[in-house]
Amino acid sequence: MTATTTLTARALLLDMDSTIVNSEAVVERCWRRWADEQGLPADEVLRVVHGRQGWATMAALLPDRPMELNMADNRRMLEQETADTDGVVPVPGAPAFMAAIAALPHALVTSADIALSDVRMAAAGLAMPSVRITAESVSASKPDPEGFLKGAAELGHTPEDCIVFEDSEAGIAAGRAAGMRVVGVGDRAAEFAPTAHVRDLTRIRVEALPDGIIALHITA
Repeated sequence: MTATTTLTARALLLDMDSTIVNSEAVVERCWRRWADEQGLPADEVLRVVHGRQGWATMAALLPDRPMELNMADNRRMLEQETADTDGVVPVPGAPAFMAAIAALPHALVTSADIALSDVRMAAAGLAMPSVRITAESVSASKPDPEGFLKGAAELGHTPEDCIVFEDSEAGIAAGRAAGMRVVGVGDRAAEFAPTAHVRDLTRIRVEALPDGIIALHITA
């Protein structure tokens, strides 16, 4: 017998990369290049990159490196990632999931900037939510909760009424720090104790209930 969990919320806050858009191939290509430039083991770098803005990843990996170098590399890598859409596809179930929540309160909360989020959502064939929190919107990168708190505020809902969808350690920590429940998406997310976990978005059925309640029926 398959177990189903139901969570209810009034708003949903969605990370982008590896949560609704599979951009792992691009991320790996770009960060392996950077790791080689810095003489760092690529696998070690790739364990840290997910969920954070690029400069925050660099600061975590090279704590003594001047921040201006991190910011310059961050700009260069954003340009590389924005120009590279080879292999960018929706996470399984994402098109149906996004269609199911299209008329419900939801926001994108991503560490990507506006240009990169535009390109990746388009490459994956997903509609951009009308509310979007990007790198330009915040002063701190995940795992700081600022992005999720801003997303909730723009939607007009309290943190307790929001559910976050995330794949990474930094993102799940940010959602929890914001006082929100977190649905972890993908194999990586299972390690970080989200409220609920799914392999992909085919495992979620969305139901709009009376009084603005969103029911998420989650199949393990």
